[in-house]
Amino acid sequence: MTRNRDRHEGPESRRSVGWVKAQTLRLADATNPLPLEIGGSIAPVDVEYETYGTLSPAKDNVVLVCHALSGDAHVAGWDADAEATGRPWRQRKPGWWDAVVGPGKALDTRRYFVVCANVLGGCYGTTGPSSTNPDTGRPYGLDFPMVTVADWVQLQARLLDALGIPSLYAVLGGSLGGQQVIEWALAFPERVRKCIVLAASARLSAQGLGFNAVGRHAVTHDPDFRDGNYYGQSSPDGGLAVARMMAHLTYLSGKGMDDKFGRRIQDGAQAGRGFNIEFQVESYLDYQGRSFVERFDANSYLYITRAMDYYDAALRWGDGDLVKACARIRAQVLVVSFSSDWLYPPEECRQFSMALMRNRIPVNYLNIRSDYGHDAFLVEAETVERLIKGFLTTAPPDTTASRCARKGGCTQC
Repeated sequence: MTRNRDRHEGPESRRSVGWVKAQTLRLADATNPLPLEIGGSIAPVDVEYETYGTLSPAKDNVVLVCHALSGDAHVAGWDADAEATGRPWRQRKPGWWDAVVGPGKALDTRRYFVVCANVLGGCYGTTGPSSTNPDTGRPYGLDFPMVTVADWVQLQARLLDALGIPSLYAVLGGSLGGQQVIEWALAFPERVRKCIVLAASARLSAQGLGFNAVGRHAVTHDPDFRDGNYYGQSSPDGGLAVARMMAHLTYLSGKGMDDKFGRRIQDGAQAGRGFNIEFQVESYLDYQGRSFVERFDANSYLYITRAMDYYDAALRWGDGDLVKACARIRAQVLVVSFSSDWLYPPEECRQFSMALMRNRIPVNYLNIRSDYGHDAFLVEAETVERLIKGFLTTAPPDTTASRCARKGGCTQC
């Protein structure tokens, strides 16, 4: 496999979208609140989003990118407002999928109009637990309503409506972003032509549920958590760092960790001197934990991981039957799994693909050999870029025959 080279193209590069600025829209207010899947509604709702490229006159070149758990709307390019918005970490590197979005890349901004929005409940400009509760004038904290993947997709649809975009050429994402892609295909079957699901399946496994539960436990049992009312005071950084450290273990693979770290001692450390950081893998996890708390809100972590837990496409759309649920889908689908991914393992991605095939939905499924675990959808950038580019530039098949077969009537095709 070809690993993503650890280099960043500067904002002046011909392959970079350059300097970008996030935009914000109010998509729900007291007169038009956003209904929520679990019950109730929320207003006001502001959404932060970024766009790249030019919308075609026919508005038929739109690609929606859905971000994963800790992602945001800043997919590509360099944030021109990083300092002003209190996000200094964005000055050090471009957007989280810069390898894929830009002139000449898989999501070629000379051809596509690319959109990405931060999810509801997040902490990067879209309304979330750290936003002001209009009823109290203070941050919501745990008074923020429970949100789901379905709510995120409904809000994304509102954003597209506000931008005057009736349909999508494609929607794609990895991990939790991939589950949003699945929900798009199910909730808006006539609005999407192509779907790309990377390192994601129709639901999270029991093991994944367990890891999320332990991560939330670390956060909520931090002495600084204060039932989610920590804003303006010390934050539960220790608990959030532990949650992130453990999550990173699920993003990697055993072989990948052995190859990268082995049992090597950290430079300057002396083995046998107690419980300070000694092994390189300890240092790596410590860095991931510390850097995460600088840029993420602990309450948002709770809400987003719980939304990840709740999503079950079969239960939501097929009474527990994934084949029945997938009968709704009209898009051409690409599903990509990675051999060492144990958060969304290949067998579960394959199960989703088989449910599509049983409905005669045009689907391509590939299991990519990689030692990089769940993170492979980001790390194996060149391979992923080739797959995306090839899939997007291939004309969708005529699905008339398969649709008639699903309806069980026409035999003339």
